[in-house]
Amino acid sequence: MDDDSLREAPPGATLVNVAFVGTGLLVGTSVAAALAPDSFERLHAVLSVVLFAVGTGALLWAYALGVTRSRADEVTLAGLFFLGGDTAPREVRRPLRLALAVQVVAVVVAASIRPYTEVAFGVLAPMFGLGLMATWGGRYGSFPPRSPKERP
Repeated sequence: MDDDSLREAPPGATLVNVAFVGTGLLVGTSVAAALAPDSFERLHAVLSVVLFAVGTGALLWAYALGVTRSRADEVTLAGLFFLGGDTAPREVRRPLRLALAVQVVAVVVAASIRPYTEVAFGVLAPMFGLGLMATWGGRYGSFPPRSPKERP
């Protein structure tokens, strides 16, 4: 066995996997709804609203985690919500950003093909990717400690 097969998954790998599953479902329904709107636009709209709701809940949870952690750590908004700087390792940061980018592109293209239909609800769905990225930052992100004189 080589060293790569023995590496442990980074913390929060489940969030990365959930982001890819949600992205796959969203891309699939986006393509289906753009090609056959009579059959799939309602499914796409429902999935988009569900992903939006989950993402909004995750974003609020991440905000609460960030506020809690800010008492001891120097939490930045870019680090918390977008995994900026050294908040997350590359093997976490890149896939989560990629999932968010794919979500945005898929729903904008689908909504552009079928404007003014239920397919346009897809633009709500990228909140899912943003919420999971923020949750990872709030739960597992690495922030420098606050200096003693800055602590509340």
